[in-house]
Formats: sequence, C-alpha cells, structure tokens
Amino acid sequence: MTSIGSKVRLAAPSIDPVVSDYTIGYIQHVSNSTTDSVASQQLDIKAELSFVNDLLVSAGGNPKKVSQLISSLSADLETQLKDNAEKLNLTGDTSKRLLDINLLNSHTRKVNNSMALMGATRDIEHTGRKIETRVDKKKLEKAERKIAKKVAKRDNKFVKYEASKLLNETQDENYDEFFLKINPIDFGSGAGKSKDIKIEDFDLYVGAGQRILSNATLTLSYGRRYGLVGQNGIGKSTLLRALSKRELNVPKHISILHVEQELRGDETTALQSVLDADVWRKQLLFEEKKINDRLNEIESLRNEFHEDSLEVKKLDNESGDLQSHLEEIFEKLEEMESSKAEGRAASILFGLGFSTESHSKPTNSFSGGWRMRLALARALFCKPDLLLLDEPSNMLDVPSITYLANYLQSYPSTVLVVSHDRSFLNDVATDIIHQHSERLDYYRGANFDSFYATKEERMKNAKREYENQMAYRKHLQEFIDKFRYNAAKSSEAQSRIKKLEKLPILEAPEEDKTITFKFPDPEKLSPPILQLQNITFGYSKDNLLLKNVDFDVQLDSRIALVGANGCGKTTLLKILMQQLDPIDGIISKNPRLRIGYFAQHHVDSMDLNLSAVAWMAQKFPGKNDEEYRRHLGSFGITGTLGLQKMELLSGGQKSRVAFAALCMNEPHVLILDEPSNHLDTSGLDALADALDKFKGGVLMVSHDVFVIDKVCNQIWVSEDGIVSKFGGSIFDYKRYILSEADSKGVVKKQ
Repeated sequence: MTSIGSKVRLAAPSIDPVVSDYTIGYIQHVSNSTTDSVASQQLDIKAELSFVNDLLVSAGGNPKKVSQLISSLSADLETQLKDNAEKLNLTGDTSKRLLDINLLNSHTRKVNNSMALMGATRDIEHTGRKIETRVDKKKLEKAERKIAKKVAKRDNKFVKYEASKLLNETQDENYDEFFLKINPIDFGSGAGKSKDIKIEDFDLYVGAGQRILSNATLTLSYGRRYGLVGQNGIGKSTLLRALSKRELNVPKHISILHVEQELRGDETTALQSVLDADVWRKQLLFEEKKINDRLNEIESLRNEFHEDSLEVKKLDNESGDLQSHLEEIFEKLEEMESSKAEGRAASILFGLGFSTESHSKPTNSFSGGWRMRLALARALFCKPDLLLLDEPSNMLDVPSITYLANYLQSYPSTVLVVSHDRSFLNDVATDIIHQHSERLDYYRGANFDSFYATKEERMKNAKREYENQMAYRKHLQEFIDKFRYNAAKSSEAQSRIKKLEKLPILEAPEEDKTITFKFPDPEKLSPPILQLQNITFGYSKDNLLLKNVDFDVQLDSRIALVGANGCGKTTLLKILMQQLDPIDGIISKNPRLRIGYFAQHHVDSMDLNLSAVAWMAQKFPGKNDEEYRRHLGSFGITGTLGLQKMELLSGGQKSRVAFAALCMNEPHVLILDEPSNHLDTSGLDALADALDKFKGGVLMVSHDVFVIDKVCNQIWVSEDGIVSKFGGSIFDYKRYILSEADSKGVVKKQ
C-alpha cells in the first residue's frame, strides 16, 4: 500500500489536488483500519471503495482507470485484512497493549499529513457507520464546486449540483453575507477583463427533474439590455435565480444583483436602507474606519517606545501595510463615487415615488408594494455589472414605470429583465430573448414590437418550410410505395429512398397558445349612466384625498385613470361602486345600471378550496355545470382547469376566473382596477381585444401602457387631490411625467 498516491494520480491525473489528497488520506485510513482489531470487524471494504470510486469519477477521473484502481486496491486490502486477522489469531488481541510512544506519534503524523489539507472538524457519515476524519468545511465546499464545474464541462450540461452527503449543514445568511459571497470585493484583479457573459451547452432543471432548458446557450453582451419573454411557467424566473446564485458559470469579476422579492422591513430608514444595499461601499467604509482607528492607536503606542527600538519598527511596518491598504480603499471608494452616494440614493427614491418625508421613515412602516420599490431602488443604487429584474413593473404606477424605463435607458452595465409589459420593454430593451420549447432564441437589436413582428415572420417561414417538406416527403413515399417492386422502376425507387433518408428531419413549429376573452354585449340605457358631481372624500375632514371631483362614465366611455400610487385612484373607483361614501357631493346612476368590478386584490374574495365551477355556482346560482364551464371557457379556463381547486391555478388563471365572474350579470360598465397584473402576453392580447370589442363602458386603473393605448381614448389624471382630464394620449402623459421629473432634477442621475 506504499504507492497509494501514485496509483490515485495515475488513475485520475486531472482531478483537483484537494480531492486527490483527500482520497489518498481516506484510502490510507481504510488501510489502517484493517490492522485495528475492533475497526476491522466493522470494515466493509467494498462499500468504502465504492465511495472512493464515485468520488474520483465525479471529480473528472477516467472511469476505466478508476475501476482498475479500485480492483487493485480491493485485492490488496482484502489480503491485508486476511493476513492481519490470521496474525491476530496467533498473537491475540494486541489492541490494549501499550505502544511505543515514538511509534504512535510517527503513525499519527503520517495519517495527519495525508489528510492535513482538510483540517479537523467532525465525523463523516456515508456507509452507515461513522469514521473519524479531519474535514475543513471551506476547503471541501470549494473542492465540491470545482468538481461540479468539471462535471458540467465534461458533460457539456448543467444540472443543479446537490450538496455533498459529507456536509449537510446550511446557514441562514443575511443580505450582506450573501452579497459578499456572490460578489467578493475586487481590488483590481478584474480590471481589463471582459464583462461579456457566454454560457454554452447547458441544461437547466427545476423541481423534481423538470427540465426547462436543454442544450441552451446564454449570451449577454456587456452594456446591452435584454428582455426575457415567454409564457407563464416556462422557467424565466428560474433562469434568473440560477444566474443570481452563480449556479451558472458567470465569471467571478462580474457583480450580480437580482431583484426578486420585497425588502424585509426593520427600523432602518428608507434612505439608509438604499445606502446599505451597496455592501461594497458599506464594507469599505467600515474597513476605512477600522484602519484609521488602528493608525491612531499605533501613533499613540510609538510614543511609549524609543525611536530605534524593535517595537517601533514593527509598528512602522504595520502602519505602512495599513496605509497601503487604505489607499486601495480610497481608490475603490472614489471609483464608485462614494461621496455622491446619498444624493444619488435620494434621487432614485424620489423617482420611484417616495416623498422627501418618507426617506426618513423606517422600512417596516411601508406596505408590501412600497417595500418592493425599495428593493428596486437598492438595486439601481448598487449599479451591478449584471442587473436581474423579475416583473419590476407589477408593483409600480405609470409615473414610476416611466422613471424606471428612463433610468435604465442610460444604465451603463448589462440588464436582464423578465416582463410582460410591452411598452416598458419597447422603452428599455435593446435585445429580446424568447424562452420557449426548452431553448433560448435571440432577437438582436429588437424591442418588443420588432421582436413580435420578426417572431411571427419566423413562424410563418418555419411553417411553410415544414409543410413543403411534408408534401415532398409524401410525393417521394408515394412513388416508392408504387414502384418499389417494379423491375423497370426499381432503380428510381431506390434513388428516391436515398433522397428520403437524406432529408433533414423537421419538427412542426410550435405555435403559441391563443387565449380569447369575450365580454357579453349589454342592452342600451338612457343617460345619465354613472356620474359624480362635486365629490369630496377623505378619511377625515382635515386630510382630504379627493376634492371637488366631477366625473362621468357613459356606455361608450373608454377611460384610463392614471397617477401615482396613493393619490386616490382606487378610492374613486370604490366611490363609483358606492362602497365608500363621500363627505360631500352627489352620485347619480341609472337604476337599471349593472357594473362589473375587477378588484386589484380579487383573489381575497375567492374561496380557493373550491373549483372555479363550484365557486361560480355558489356565487351565481341557477345554472348547470355545463353552462358554467362554457362561460369559463370563453375566458381561457378550458378542460379540467375549471374542475381543479383554484389554489392550484396560476395568478393569470385566477384573474381569468375573476373576469368570467364579473360578466355573469352582463354588466353595462366594466370598472377594472389593475386588470393586467399576472397576465402574460397572450392574456394581455386577449384582454385588450375583448375590451376593445365590448359594447359597454370601460373605466380602468392600469399601469400597462399597451392595454391603455389599445383600449382607452381618454386619460384622466389623479394628482394632489384633483381628478382632471389630460389633453393627450398615454404617451403624451409619459412625456409630461419625464418633463416634470427633469424639472425637479431626478432624471438621468445615475
């Protein structure tokens, strides 16, 4: 057994030295166990070497050579175990005899040297028994990450690498720890390196083996802004999470930040929360203070010793090292413009709708939607090399979306954003990535509109090519079937068989699923339909939310109500629905008027333990199941979807059930509060088309510019308690927002 090291390195020459040394030490440990009277009785050589075999192969060793090594080791160890057992029978149990202390220390040193790289920690559980070993967690985790990369490179695949059975402990990391783990501070080693990202030939899985990408290539050029689009449930968010945790091979010098969920609230103020998000700046400022404190301490200590003393020389050497590191910190802080940080953070908060007074409020005083904005503000403030945004517009109003789009247009690094908001993607994206059918298709230099047109053209071409080939195949096959056994035509038949075999196999192009909505046409009513006159509302007379509002809705109305969050848009809808009573003013409505109301939080009114059919029957009794299913089908809830518990439906599917419910009474007017939330592109198309064809009145509060532009011909703005008609389109309103923000100095300040 003296040549274990050479045997291991010969069988697996390319594996990481950390894994190689660990394997050698482990085999040596098994070998030593054969000489121990107690351990040898429990020793299962086959199981131990099976573990070694799996470890070497997963680390990149040649399976054939590793198998030969294991066979050789197995024979040696079995012989050694047998010899030791026979010797024990002749000499008796020597395990309790006193050993020469020098011999014992020598043996211990040999074992420790072979396993020194692992340090000392804990028992390892693997084959059902415990073996005392020495494992440094950090080194082992590092080795496992290297193994995972080599396995992925060897197989040209990415499979989520599970934690080793050697170490099953997990740590609950806070934001700072996670940020520094993903983005360690770089003092210049990444300077001059490309920040382009190219990850080739990988697979991506989610859940219990469900594959969402197969043999895919992800290419992100630095400074480009990519819109990642695709149907709900296709795996877009999973791809972003894999990137954010570096489970995909993103170069280490590229910093990453992912905005996925709302900020956890605490007593930290909103402004300080944004400043703290830049963990590099926070850490560097902490180190700067720590070094300055130590330099002051060194200056005081120098006075206690003679100028030429050894202690003073040591202190001067330490001071020089600290000064050198302090200069690096100053350069890094200057590079990230640390002195301008507070002004930049305040500007971002203001652009996302936070008032100056709210900057000093604790984060736990904000609602979920505003905490999501805080998370977005923190990401924009950090300016990572790769910014990942998952549906950022869902919690924003039109002014905030407009500000965000404008901000990102001059963002200096790479952006990858998942969104179904067409107008937002048109403003932001320089390229579109379409995720579908387990692959990524690239549309370079395209915003959403040009992507959509190009995709349709590609689909037509692919369909035409497929149909032409199918017709050609059919023509060849008919000739072959007719003349295969005809002596005069046999050579021609063989020629066509060869042509048929050489034809590339084309798959039928996968067309996107289409969804249709249909709102029933109401009967005519005579005006006034629904009217507010001089309405004033507030939760107290000292704090009015709406003042002197005059507003009316007719059967031909197509009105979009826009404005910043918290300005009273939803309140106005509830007054129209007579769910809230105004302090002053008159509400007039036709007594025969029926209203269909879509609430922003419509899920709260649903019994998710029931199926859509059962819930509809409970809420609107009097029809049979077939009628409810037919009605749900007109909103895309087809087949078994209507019979499943609604808790199993996606957010978009629950929204479609809500649309179906509001139409049960055949309303004259639809009042919709954020109807586009949770709908993907096909759902938004269906909604916009159905509203456009609806014969009744429409009043909606929405942040989706595409839906507003397609459906509405009037824009009303709620601002500072006043509700007034805006003289222009939704795009004119966006330009107005930018001009207002520019005049206040919050546009294009990075």
